Amino acid sequence: MPFSNLHLLREVPSPALILVRERIESNLRTMIALAGHPARLRPHLKTHKLAELVRRQIELGITRFKTATVAETEMAAAAGAPDVLLACQPVGPHPARLAQLAEAFPKTTFRALADDPQVVRQLSEVARKLRTPLDVLVDLDVGQHRTGLPAHPPEGALALALLISQSPGLHFGGWHAYDGHLHDPDPTARALACDAAFAPVPELTAALKARHGLDCPRVVAGGTPTFPMHARRPGVECSPGTCVLWDAGYSAKLPDLHFDPAAFLLTRVVSRPTAHRICFDLGHKAVASEMPQPRAVLPEIRDAQPVAHNEEHLVIETADAARWKVGDATLAIPWHVCPTVALHAEAWVIEPDRSLITWQIHARARRLRF
Repeated sequence: MPFSNLHLLREVPSPALILVRERIESNLRTMIALAGHPARLRPHLKTHKLAELVRRQIELGITRFKTATVAETEMAAAAGAPDVLLACQPVGPHPARLAQLAEAFPKTTFRALADDPQVVRQLSEVARKLRTPLDVLVDLDVGQHRTGLPAHPPEGALALALLISQSPGLHFGGWHAYDGHLHDPDPTARALACDAAFAPVPELTAALKARHGLDCPRVVAGGTPTFPMHARRPGVECSPGTCVLWDAGYSAKLPDLHFDPAAFLLTRVVSRPTAHRICFDLGHKAVASEMPQPRAVLPEIRDAQPVAHNEEHLVIETADAARWKVGDATLAIPWHVCPTVALHAEAWVIEPDRSLITWQIHARARRLRF
């Protein structure tokens, strides 16, 4: 644990997001090793939202990326990403914003998802003016029932793929099959469920060729929990994201994945209201609060029991409260790191030489330039 570095953080105002560069490096290399080759990867940027980590992944040979927002897409392109997939169907002004990005960053190939004919028509309207066609992937529902068209029966997905291929300014880009509902702690059970969810996708590809004469250029599949399973499938682009920073939730739920927490939250004691209670400055505005408690794990307080959580305060009970005094600092591991990062404007980064730098989390915004 990086608690030996707490002296470096004396002047850092809490609560603060702390990243440990050595652990990030280790996680990136583990991710590449699991994939087998950087070309197998299309890592999701929604977790870290950091241009510095996009550039580092490019240095390691990763050229394809996946994003959740137009702002993340713009950040990735500005950082030099050669290929970016916006993995949330663009609606409202977002098709036009995506087209603006394609014009502003001609060295980046932009791709989008769709599961609705009207969105395809909107994308075609803005993309027909571009220098090169816009790749659009069909979003498939492989069991999460959040977005996408069913892979089985195939009629809806096939019809949308055909519509994309026939729309001016667009090019059919393949399938997107996200199985975020699969996170069984048992890797064998998770693998079986992953295989069952993915099974209709190759059948869909075969039907597309047989019925419409269309090839499927790519399949983007999975997130972090099913990353090892999809990494064993030839020709699939894997899109893990959380593994770059990791968190307490996945550490507890996915013991078969050997990544290390690289993101921490600096917090200080702001009150000692009773003999067994400690109040930290780690409220909803500093750590993601959509999950049940514990929303942050305090490794230095093993028996911590959260009893209250408000905008600026986290109150815990512990038998060891007496050793803590007002002003004491510690590090917490967020249970869910992705929305936690989005709560912070900057990250304090502990470098391997124990120097401290800051990175701005610009892509937490909904809008950058476009």
